[in-house]
Amino acid sequence: MSEQAIGPDWVKEAVFYQIFPDRFARGKEISHSPGLVFKPWGADPAEQGFQGGDLYGVIDNLDYLKSLGVTAIYLCPIFASACNHRYHTFDYMQVDPLLGGNDALRKLLDEAHARDMKVVLDGVFNHASRGFWAFHHILENGGDSPYIDWFKVQDWPLRPYSSDEDNPPNYDAWWNLPALPKFNHQNPGWRAHIFDVAEYWLKFGIDGWRLDVPREIEDDDFWREFRARCKAVNPDAYICGEIWMKAQRWLQGDMFDATMNYIQACATLSYIGADSWNGYRRNNLEVSPMGADSFVEVMEDMYASYAWGINEMQLNLLGSHDMARPLWIMGEDKKAMKLALLTMFATPGAPCIYYGDEIGMSAGDDPYCREGYPWDEPEKQDRALFQFIAQLAEVRKGSATLCHGEIQFLSPQQNCVLFTRKYQGDTLLVALNPNQQAVSLTLPKDGELLFQLGDKISIATTTLCLSAQSAAIVKL
Repeated sequence: MSEQAIGPDWVKEAVFYQIFPDRFARGKEISHSPGLVFKPWGADPAEQGFQGGDLYGVIDNLDYLKSLGVTAIYLCPIFASACNHRYHTFDYMQVDPLLGGNDALRKLLDEAHARDMKVVLDGVFNHASRGFWAFHHILENGGDSPYIDWFKVQDWPLRPYSSDEDNPPNYDAWWNLPALPKFNHQNPGWRAHIFDVAEYWLKFGIDGWRLDVPREIEDDDFWREFRARCKAVNPDAYICGEIWMKAQRWLQGDMFDATMNYIQACATLSYIGADSWNGYRRNNLEVSPMGADSFVEVMEDMYASYAWGINEMQLNLLGSHDMARPLWIMGEDKKAMKLALLTMFATPGAPCIYYGDEIGMSAGDDPYCREGYPWDEPEKQDRALFQFIAQLAEVRKGSATLCHGEIQFLSPQQNCVLFTRKYQGDTLLVALNPNQQAVSLTLPKDGELLFQLGDKISIATTTLCLSAQSAAIVKL
């Protein structure tokens, strides 16, 4: 495994912000065709309708994101689709007109880049939708369709709306859902089409791809070619795969630059939220209260699994559109939320904020974690939490050590995690105290406070005093 830098350098200093476009903001500039009916903004997300968020809404709020410290945006799917989440793609070459179409993406890229912000799109290439043009061609023409081999069809006629478990769709579908036909990944026409899609949007100006369920495309040569095509267009393009567990197979420097770091998310929520955890679990995210020793063990094992250049590229997160919001998981404990955020910002990799987490939005699993941002309801916006994240982003921006430094864990003390970040002769120590009581910790040497979470925090020679649920970043 190579120790050289794997992905683009800009990721090491990036602060990402994930946006679910239909629920982030309605733009002032968009003009829809008359007669369209949207759900009221802020409607119960369980209704699954469209609330009308669009890319112009993102553009309108770029300065808001800039003030938070965001330098890169990761957009959930934006291509033409009949679902509010748009993981059911109709056409990979067209931005959904409800989001403003290709013109809106053009303007978003121009406005974001003018603010030195990157934009990464979601690539959903394992499966499409019943409305995808090649699948529709098969629906209309059956076995006579030239696209018949783009999918894996067992018999006729197709059952595209079957909901009976005893009468499932008669073609390969994601999780056996008839609305999501899976592609035949060996078909050369399909492969060429996806490569064309990847190249087209990079040439259009996007800064990378987040890849949906890429481990289900069981073909390493496909992903090697995908990477080669992308990097030929833009060597600084970021390629991040949605893989929830260890991903050594894909992180050898020849496929992905990084993965969404659910391993760290799970460990952080389990350790920081141990006292307030509400019992939440889901597949692939085994949150369960753990102590400092277990947290350190998980993190050291994770870092040891990859070349250092990979660890620097990981997309670190606490929440996403596929899980309950972190504040909800940690029992509405705002102190725990801040401590978890500090952990994410202080460790190697790029921190990523899921839209609304910065103001304390809290909800359970999908679809509840996909609610509308309450722009017109200031009482629902925790501005202190917003300012805390902005401060974290500013500290990280001003510290090459937090962006680039190697990490080393010290022996835990009193259920507190301590680790150092070292870079070019500079050493920072991060101390995390998730306990409900104050602690006194022994430092390897005297230091000065660079950043603190909580009050009554002090250093006297080599003793660091931390109040309950607090943390400190110390320059040694």
